[in-house]
Amino acid sequence: MLQSIEARTGAAIGEHWAESTPADISAAVRASSAAADAFATSSAAQRAELLRALAAVLEADREALVALADRESGLDLPRLNGELDLTTFQLRGFADVIERGDAHAFIDDAAVASAPPAGRPHLMRVRVPVGPVAMFSASNFPFAFSVLGGDTASALAAGCPVVVKGHPAHPGLSRCTAALAQKVVAAQDLQPGVFQFVEGDSVDVGVALVQAPAIAAVAFTGSFKGGTALAKIASERPRPIPFYGELGSVNPLVVLPAAIAKNGAELARTLAASICLGAGQFCTSPGVIVVPKDAAGDGFVDAFSKALQATQPHAMLSAGIRATFDRGVAQWRAAPQLKPLVNDVVDATVQAPRPFLAEVSAADFIANHALHEEVFGPAALVVRVASSDEAIDVLKAVGGSLTVTLWGAEAESDATHRLVRAATQIAGRVLFAGVPTGVAVTAAQHHGGPFPASTQPFTTSVGYAALDRFLRPVALQDAPSWLIERKGVPC
Repeated sequence: MLQSIEARTGAAIGEHWAESTPADISAAVRASSAAADAFATSSAAQRAELLRALAAVLEADREALVALADRESGLDLPRLNGELDLTTFQLRGFADVIERGDAHAFIDDAAVASAPPAGRPHLMRVRVPVGPVAMFSASNFPFAFSVLGGDTASALAAGCPVVVKGHPAHPGLSRCTAALAQKVVAAQDLQPGVFQFVEGDSVDVGVALVQAPAIAAVAFTGSFKGGTALAKIASERPRPIPFYGELGSVNPLVVLPAAIAKNGAELARTLAASICLGAGQFCTSPGVIVVPKDAAGDGFVDAFSKALQATQPHAMLSAGIRATFDRGVAQWRAAPQLKPLVNDVVDATVQAPRPFLAEVSAADFIANHALHEEVFGPAALVVRVASSDEAIDVLKAVGGSLTVTLWGAEAESDATHRLVRAATQIAGRVLFAGVPTGVAVTAAQHHGGPFPASTQPFTTSVGYAALDRFLRPVALQDAPSWLIERKGVPC
């Protein structure tokens, strides 16, 4: 059963309702499959019109949607209004991109009349939509990574129908947003299967959606446990399909001596705010802070601890997310290698958590794999290092991450060369200023990274290159003139 919950109090909102049944899921996928061919051959102008209409309907219903999102998430009106703006920006951005021709981009190699290998037939490389996409909404961004978020926008822009699974942390908002999207699809005179919606709190709903034979790809943002389980199901189908999963990240942030010397106190405050932003419920929240083991480093850690101690995160998105956070912090508290720095114990019945911070040596961190796992929420570990080589060893121990931040790498040296190389080896985005919380939607963005940050590190879930996940290359050899004249538009 599904139930809308007031995030700040835990009180139920309205009546509960049943989750989607296997028959409901099958019907949604069948409708999506029935719409796939026509939608794949739609023009860029048609899809752009759809995306802009979806953006407009979100803005038209802003007041009601944001109020409901605030009740279910506790994220506050300013944050949610900004997130709705980001969502409409994404939708309109993808509309602009496909109107420029990106969805129908092609490569045309003229025939060469000669003997092989120089000689060749006429080859035209085009891209075709993969088909119906199963999209799993995320908990922590009720608009931008949810029903009409980036995954939905990029799949629709590519010409792929979507079957969206709403997140149970904001079920009322998901239902309302899906209903608006379905009205827009109908008003655009498109088949209903272009946008379908299913919902549920049980594992069975997600499994049934991924296993549906007509689903051609999956986009997922969520937990490591849930994501790896669904990825396994996607790979074990009779016809395996791509699973684009963002699973979690500890986002190491390396504080070099130059940064501490220049503005260490300010950076300490900035870092504390980033870790507690949104109660730490950002996939890019810094979770491992690498600091030199010297007097200047001691001063930075002291300032950082005091700044974090002074913050008070708001209530977390759901009771389940809060319980997972509390378990993660309890495991860190029990680790003998850790020295607690910010360690207020709060009763689990209190809605808002307290931040947690502990210090550990580089050697102990590297040796204990459990310390490399994400604790989703306002918590982090300070790892003390004696050299840049030890900092590199810490980055290598982390493995895959969405981001790595290097503060103080402005001066070129052999050490910074090696640090940058180590950062690029494990992360999809490397920052040299600012904090990783906040992901710009632009062509140059890459929001992904080596496992366990994502299952497909060559792809991004944010930015306009996200379109590429749902377009499959096809080479047309000696195609007839009528097909060449379509200039990459599928037939």
